[in-house]
Amino acid sequence: MPGPRNLITDVPGLKVGNASDHALKSGATVLLPDDPAVASVAIHGGAPGTREIALLEPEQTVDKVDAVVLAGGSSFGLDAGAGVQGRLAELGYGFAVGPVRVPIVPTAILFDLINGGDKSWGEAAPYRDLGRAALDAVSEDFALGSVGAGAGATTANLKGGLGSASIVLENGVTVGALVAVNALGRGTVGDTRHFWAAPFEQSNEFGGYGLPSPLPLDATHVRTKLDALKAGANTTIAAVATDAVLTKAEAKRLAVMAHDGLARALWPAHTPLDGDLVFALSTGQKKLDRALEDMVQIGAAAASCLARAVARGIYHATAAEGDPVPTWRGRFG
Repeated sequence: MPGPRNLITDVPGLKVGNASDHALKSGATVLLPDDPAVASVAIHGGAPGTREIALLEPEQTVDKVDAVVLAGGSSFGLDAGAGVQGRLAELGYGFAVGPVRVPIVPTAILFDLINGGDKSWGEAAPYRDLGRAALDAVSEDFALGSVGAGAGATTANLKGGLGSASIVLENGVTVGALVAVNALGRGTVGDTRHFWAAPFEQSNEFGGYGLPSPLPLDATHVRTKLDALKAGANTTIAAVATDAVLTKAEAKRLAVMAHDGLARALWPAHTPLDGDLVFALSTGQKKLDRALEDMVQIGAAAASCLARAVARGIYHATAAEGDPVPTWRGRFG
């Protein structure tokens, strides 16, 4: 069943902060562990935009991160990670290198530059400040939909957004997901109100409509943003987390398994024009008694949570002037 908030912050030791600029139609989201967290990443999209990613591979030296950042703005949005890093340095966070500390802040961005927002920011993009503001806003409770990194996100047929979900397993381990949905494809079955993620839904968290029966004839028709000449305006970036004790290699496997959630919730996914990426974090509070068997359950739960989070991000999106696509609620609510 979901945790009490049905958010990634049901994983003990995690907080999330959002900062949004609604004129810009963009923003940043920070996932902050109370203590440095073991982390890795899996990138399955063909067009990622990232900062500080190579060090998350299991063979690299640093095994823990101080924060993870998701941001809009395409490559300009990578400045959000620098803003978070600078603020964390002021607060005394970071990997110790002799007398100095260097905060480790992996960052991933999505492309939202042609979503109807005002991007005429001049010489300096605002993402460094958005990153700092998101960090200062961290809490165990946070909004979903058109906020943070999901403030201006879109899919092929509907507005995207920031989504999250959680689940508590029978062994007491908690798993959660956080995602900014800006996919090339669709999160709904054809142009219906039904979400591809419906088989994983908990407690009507995105409407309770299930899958359509029968499936519409165009259910698997590949409709993408390319149909509206918006090539490159894509990427679904996410993080999954657990309080189970994981090694860096196990976190890598968790990130790989969690990508199944994107494939279950979006059609198509992992395309050459998406930057689909999943971070995986462990806050290391519950030791696993049966590591291999438990990892199967944790990985499946991460995929399920991520699929649900995708649908929730689209479901909770809100309309704004100049949006290129409607919201789910505006069309079906």
